[in-house]
Amino acid sequence: MAVLGKIRSKGALLVGIIGLGLFAFIAEEAVRSCDSAKNNERQQIAKVLGEKISFQEFQALVDEYTDVVKMTQNQDNLSEAELNQVRDMVWNTYVQTALIAKEAKELGLTVTDDEMRDILNKGTNPMLLQTPFVNQQTGRFDANALKQFINEYKKVQTSNPQQAEQYRTIYNYWTFIEKTLRQQTLVQKYQTLLASCFLSNPVEAKQAFEEENNEADIQLAAFTYGSVADKDVKVTDEDIKAKYNEIKARFKQYEETRDIKYVAVQVTASAADRAALSKQTKDYVAQLATAEDPTEVVRKSNSTVAYLGIPVLKSAFPSDIAQQIDSIAVGTTTAVKENTQDNTLNAIKLISKQELPDSIEFQAIQVAGENVSEANERADSIIKAVNADPAQWEAIAKKYGQTGEKQWMTTQQYQYANGINAENKAFIGALNTMASGETRNISTPSGNIIVKVTDRRNFQTKYVAAVIKTKITFTDDTQNKAYNKFSQYVSENQTLEGLEKAAKKYGYTVMEQRDVKSSQHVIANISGTHEALKWAYEAKEGEVSPLYECGNNDSFLVLVVTKIHEKGYRGLDDAMVKELVKAEALNDKKAELLMAKAKDVKNINAAKAKGAQIVPVQQITFASPAFVSIAGTTEPALSGAVAATKVGTFSAHAVKGNGGVYLFQVTAKKNRGQKFDQKAYEQRMTRQAMMAAGNFMQELYINADITDNRYMFF
Repeated sequence: MAVLGKIRSKGALLVGIIGLGLFAFIAEEAVRSCDSAKNNERQQIAKVLGEKISFQEFQALVDEYTDVVKMTQNQDNLSEAELNQVRDMVWNTYVQTALIAKEAKELGLTVTDDEMRDILNKGTNPMLLQTPFVNQQTGRFDANALKQFINEYKKVQTSNPQQAEQYRTIYNYWTFIEKTLRQQTLVQKYQTLLASCFLSNPVEAKQAFEEENNEADIQLAAFTYGSVADKDVKVTDEDIKAKYNEIKARFKQYEETRDIKYVAVQVTASAADRAALSKQTKDYVAQLATAEDPTEVVRKSNSTVAYLGIPVLKSAFPSDIAQQIDSIAVGTTTAVKENTQDNTLNAIKLISKQELPDSIEFQAIQVAGENVSEANERADSIIKAVNADPAQWEAIAKKYGQTGEKQWMTTQQYQYANGINAENKAFIGALNTMASGETRNISTPSGNIIVKVTDRRNFQTKYVAAVIKTKITFTDDTQNKAYNKFSQYVSENQTLEGLEKAAKKYGYTVMEQRDVKSSQHVIANISGTHEALKWAYEAKEGEVSPLYECGNNDSFLVLVVTKIHEKGYRGLDDAMVKELVKAEALNDKKAELLMAKAKDVKNINAAKAKGAQIVPVQQITFASPAFVSIAGTTEPALSGAVAATKVGTFSAHAVKGNGGVYLFQVTAKKNRGQKFDQKAYEQRMTRQAMMAAGNFMQELYINADITDNRYMFF
């Protein structure tokens, strides 16, 4: 009881302690919750129609499409620029699909399984023709070939894991095509429905015909805005504000942009670097001239052009090499020559030049044995057999588990390879030189190949050439000096004013880039500047960035955010907006003076006496705005006024235009003599209406309130 009494006596204090403890607990949980929310937000790459897309979800789509690109283009890896293109394609497709899906759902539009089956059975969709399931005889997609493949794919999942992996690549490609087909079909349905909402009628068609074919000639009296000096009119801040409110809609932007100023430095080879590289290259060229096999010399020279040692077309070489190669004698090695366009040192040794077929049809049987002797014996017996009876070819091939069917090889299939092993080199070399109908035994380390050439077509000049093309690069010492100099410049100047003042001293130039978008991937057209772009979208106005190493490890960059343009309307605090608005307000003031001058003018001579420039303007139609050469602009208002004025009549009042104030006398009106085709004009008006509605996707995009945070990740 005594203890209880003590607790009660300290009640207020205990409540306070417990309260603080509870608050600390709640606060800790709140912090954890906030951290969790921030982490989730950091992983959010975008939001479309209120639906959040995580980085993982988007990356899965990118990976899917990347695999498709690699497969269709036969590439193992994509460059950063190519990956950015893939990401943009995935983003645009995702957004378009989401927007159309929402509209389609509200309208009750769907793509049924029956419709998909119908598309596959018809087999004419261009996407289907990009699949491996095309019938070579009909040139159309073969739905049965697809079914057969899917059945085989399911079987090999358990029976042959290695084959299953090969099948999986094609299967994944097909599922991508199928998904894309369904999405595209839904988009086409929506577009078709939208297009059917636009119709024309005989009255509209007749009016359009007359507006295009009824033309007028006039004598024009022009009081151009350029005839009034700017100093003779006064534009107040109130005038500028009023004009801004009038044309404010022009200045609406739908995504945030940023203006920056930056200094970029690209490291180049010093005179000492160039001299050392030139000496080294000359040494390699001397070795190349005497080498029986140029492979090792070309490799050691770090040439960007691989030596294949087999005949290739001129197109296989870089354009500067291709332009020289026909002027070189076989067996000759050229002197070292600099190409300033691609910044390389070049030399060529032309080993051979001959007319060879670009396309070769052949049959092949691969023969192996327990040892080389056994393989050779089998190969000899096969050659004897097929030479005695060519009809046995396919039967013998089947005996060795092969089809022996005819196939084509083209130069395009191998001439861009980064390297070819000895076995393939021997095989390709033999095919290039064998006569049609000739059979040959090609011995390789892994066995023998019996080859028979059955056709040779499209003879072209082919070359075997060893090319040394070496990049003129800078040394580490040169790069370090450039870095230290730029680093000192940046560290000493942490304001825009400082950077601008010191630039001349250091030999740098401050550049400007307006309206940088987060979706453009790079800054100042320099690769590897994603981190700089990301920084720019997290910085405040006036902040100076860290020093960025970018480009192909050959550039340095520092930037300053000079202006942030938020979503919405750009205001008069934007210098470009204010300049444009002020120019229009100035023209309005000039128009007031010129309208007053033209007020009592009743004919062309009176207008001339008032200072107007008199020029004839012909073939004015209502449908096509008149171009006034002395004002340098088109004038829609003038076309409308002329259409409403009778022949011989002087304009009832002055017309305010884009380039001046105008009076005119209509001297003639006529029809161009075209025959009215009601049906054709109705179709044309329908097409024009559809074109006007063609930006519906942009309207859907604007209304979807899309958040794009891709710059934070890529």
